[in-house]
Amino acid sequence: MIVTTAAPPGVRRLAATLYGYAFLQDMVLLYPVYALLFSDTGLSIGEISSLFVVWSATSILLEVPSGAWADAVSRRLLLCLAPLLAGAGYALWVLAPSYPAFALGFVLWGAGGALGSGALEALVFTELDRLGAAGRYARTMGRARTAAVLGVLASIGLAGPVLAVGGYPAVGAASVLATLLAAAVATRFPEHRPARSAASEPAEEGDDLGWAATLRAGLAEARADPRVRGALLLVPAVAAVWGALDEYTPLLARDTGVAESTVPLLLLLVWAGVTVGGLLAAPAERLGTRGYAALLAVAAVVLATGAGLRHPVGFVLVGVAFCAFQLATVLADARLQARITGPGRATVTSVAGMATDLTIIAVYGGYALVAAVGGNRAAFVVAAVPYLLVAVVLVASRDGRRGGLRREPVAGRSGAPT
Repeated sequence: MIVTTAAPPGVRRLAATLYGYAFLQDMVLLYPVYALLFSDTGLSIGEISSLFVVWSATSILLEVPSGAWADAVSRRLLLCLAPLLAGAGYALWVLAPSYPAFALGFVLWGAGGALGSGALEALVFTELDRLGAAGRYARTMGRARTAAVLGVLASIGLAGPVLAVGGYPAVGAASVLATLLAAAVATRFPEHRPARSAASEPAEEGDDLGWAATLRAGLAEARADPRVRGALLLVPAVAAVWGALDEYTPLLARDTGVAESTVPLLLLLVWAGVTVGGLLAAPAERLGTRGYAALLAVAAVVLATGAGLRHPVGFVLVGVAFCAFQLATVLADARLQARITGPGRATVTSVAGMATDLTIIAVYGGYALVAAVGGNRAAFVVAAVPYLLVAVVLVASRDGRRGGLRREPVAGRSGAPT
């Protein structure tokens, strides 16, 4: 994790806190083995699948309301609470392993994820804007995503040895410890959100409007401003498909004919691509609309080619495609943050998060249908097609017809480009 030394001290402190928080949030040793815990407890595949539905439903239901809450109260407070809720769920899993405990744990985990979603992006953008560094948002969030990936890799590396030594209780304890550390790091986030001095003054970013008012303001901006609406829709269009495909990469790897023990090595190629994608956000900020569309189109072709090879070397191409998709996701988030000017920043961001979750569920269903007929290779190839369609839509858009902007204008504190 690298903090750019040329950045002002306030930016460096924010970035360091963000990277540590992202790393600890995903360094949960239960991640690689919780499905084994469920199975060893006696749950069937159907019961395990129903737990994933509980998890997804909780996130979807709470995503937008929690975003409005983040606009109405302290975003830093919600970022502290988010890992604590998840940690409570993890503790419940190992202390009372049973279907009801697992279900409640997923509710707590889903609620924690909803609290942090929207609040984190809004806090980081607002603080960078206050420091006159809103243009650093994409590179900062890209590195934060890389820190999160490193946390996942660390959990994968440590889970096996810890499980061998102390079993599920030790893995659970380590996971809870990571959430406690993440909550402690969250207290270091700076937050400057002055309240209005009079009820008659117009609302500005960070004003305390109350939950209902911020919810209405955020939804109104997402609905009324076509630039915000377009940027909002781009987030699920880019993030959902590859986010869903990630769950099926082990099946694709096994279909290449390698031994089961080799599957994790192929998956490391994918994770390496995701890691690099987050780090490329800074130079890629110069991409205009047509350049961004080209990025998606090339990634789609590379993904389809790599998945269609049915050979281990194809995973090099899959990793390259995932690198591009991670980069495109970071840039889509940056575009959305740059276009939001109202007080409901976390609310609008949470709407994008909810749309992404709903689209992911749709992708799961579509993948199952295609894979049942043509196998995993065919499902991956078909999943690449939506990215080609998004690229065409972007080129045909107004920005695309004009050749796009060298860089998306960043809305400053006054709402004007900086």
